[in-house]
Amino acid sequence: MKDKLKNFIFSELIYHEDPASFGDDDDLLEAGLDSMGIMRLIMFAEKEFGVTLPDTEIEPDNVNSLNALHRWITRAGRRQ
Repeated sequence: MKDKLKNFIFSELIYHEDPASFGDDDDLLEAGLDSMGIMRLIMFAEKEFGVTLPDTEIEPDNVNSLNALHRWITRAGRRQ
């Protein structure tokens, strides 16, 4: 899951010279993920992983790193 997220983020949303060097806990918001990018990322994750990510849970703690995204998507999958 993290690889799919990372590939989407760095091919579609954020420019980074060396995405392979970007760690799972590195800050995506500091790297340039903006509000439009977050919305595109949520739509991608919902379609790709078959989950619903509630708008009420869109907050920095859920989208600021690959690990945070992974936890959020996993929690959402368990609720369904």
